[in-house]
Amino acid sequence: MSAPETPQSAAYDSAFLKACRREPVPHTPVWFMRQAGRSLPEYRKVREGIPMLESCMRPELVTEITLQPVRRHNVDAAIYYSDIVVPLKAIGVDLDIRPGVGPVVENPIRTRADLAQLRDLTPEDVSYVTEAIGLLTRELGPTPLIGFAGAPFTLASYLVEGGPSRTYENAKAMMYGDPELWADLLDRLADITAVFLKVQIEAGASAVQLFDSWAGALAPVDYRRSVLPASAKVFKAVEGYGVPRIHFGVGCGELLKLMGEAGADVVGVDWRVPLDEAARRVGPGKALQGNLDPTVLFASTEAVEAKTREVLDSAEGLEGHVFNLGHGVMPSTDPDALTRLVEYVHTHTTR
Repeated sequence: MSAPETPQSAAYDSAFLKACRREPVPHTPVWFMRQAGRSLPEYRKVREGIPMLESCMRPELVTEITLQPVRRHNVDAAIYYSDIVVPLKAIGVDLDIRPGVGPVVENPIRTRADLAQLRDLTPEDVSYVTEAIGLLTRELGPTPLIGFAGAPFTLASYLVEGGPSRTYENAKAMMYGDPELWADLLDRLADITAVFLKVQIEAGASAVQLFDSWAGALAPVDYRRSVLPASAKVFKAVEGYGVPRIHFGVGCGELLKLMGEAGADVVGVDWRVPLDEAARRVGPGKALQGNLDPTVLFASTEAVEAKTREVLDSAEGLEGHVFNLGHGVMPSTDPDALTRLVEYVHTHTTR
C-alpha cells in the first residue's frame, strides 16, 4: 500500500524543487520575491481598505493573493503571502505596519527586561496560517508553495530600533556593547522563527526561505560571531523535514559563504554579484537563486531580455539555479513585464 500523497509529494517533481535539490530540470524555474503584492491591480482591489497585518490573518484572502501571480505569470512556485513580523504580532508584540513606513514597534527592546515581550510561539497562535496553507496547497496541486520567515537578525533590528533603520545604531550598539543580551534576543527569535517555519511546512509548504533583509549592514566577522549561530539554529530546527531551505539577504556579497554555512540548501544572491562569482564564494553543494536587478524591468523588453541572458549565462554550469530578481518586485513594475520575463526564461532554457 503506497503512502498517501502530501502537498510536498504532489510538488516533488516540479522544476523548482528539482533545481533546489541540484537535479536536472526541464527548464530554469522562475519565481519572484514580492510577486504577490502591489504590482498587481487585482491585489490592490482585494486589499482595498484592509490593513496589511489583518490581510495576513484572513485565510481566504491570503489564498487568493498568493494564487494571483501564479495565475497571471505562470511562475514555477508560489510564495505564501504574509509578512516577517506576523509571528511577532501573534505573540502579542505591540506593532503595526504603517503605509509608507513599514513595521513600527511601540515598545522597542533595549534592556533585558524588555525580552519579556517575546514569549514562545505556538501553532495555535497562527492557526490562520495552517488553514490558509491547507486551502492553498489544494488549489496549487503540483505547483510548490514556499513558506518564509524573517531571520533573527532582521527581526531583532526592527525590535531594537523600533522600526526601519538605515544605520541600525541601536541594534549594533546592543550587539557590540551587550553581547549576552544580544545573543539571548537572537536565540529567542530563532526559536520563534523555527516554530513559524515548522507550522508552514507541516501545513504543506514544499520549501522555506529565511529573509535576512538587513544582514548586509554587517561585517563578516560580526555576522559570524553575532548572527550566524541564531540563523543556523533556525535551519537546523527544520532540517528533518527534508524540504529545501533558502537563505536570502540584500547587499550580502561579502557574506555569501557564511550564509551558506548557516545551513541553507539554496543561497539567494542580489544583483550586485554575478552568479558565477557567487558560486565561487558560496562553494560547492549549494544551489543559487537570483539575480536580475528589479529595476531592469522598467527598461524596454529588449533590454530586459539582454540582461536576463547575462544572468542565465552567468548561471551556466551551476549545480542548481532558480531564476529570481535580486530583491523584491517593485510596486510600480508593469505586471506584463514579469509575465514576459517568465516566458522568456522558460523558452530560453528549455532542455
